[in-house]
Amino acid sequence: QVQLVESGGGLVQSGGSLRLTCAASGHMFSNYNMGWFRQAPGKEREFVAFIAWGAFRTTYEDSVKGRFTISRDNAKNMLYLEMNSLKPEDTAVYYCAARNTGNLYSPLTYTYWGQGTQVTVSS
Repeated sequence: QVQLVESGGGLVQSGGSLRLTCAASGHMFSNYNMGWFRQAPGKEREFVAFIAWGAFRTTYEDSVKGRFTISRDNAKNMLYLEMNSLKPEDTAVYYCAARNTGNLYSPLTYTYWGQGTQVTVSS
């Protein structure tokens, strides 16, 4: 099993920046492909970004391309999401998640989840 704990959320003005952190513990973080998802009130959980186990591949949802950067440090068991030029529509609870195989865009293929961290962007 992998235990995931997110941090770094908060309230920020439009155009501002935040860095989310996901601390992993348990079984072999470096074996897992990782993703960030978000869920706004009344909406389904949606894909934000993906990074392969060795960081050789990253993928982003179209609306965050060029603004968000996903990265990982396998030596420290850490996953990051650098978010710049934030917009009010980025407001959501952000989750990190771990998966092995399957559709990387679908939350159904992710096995382990953190508890989430709230990001609120004011206009």
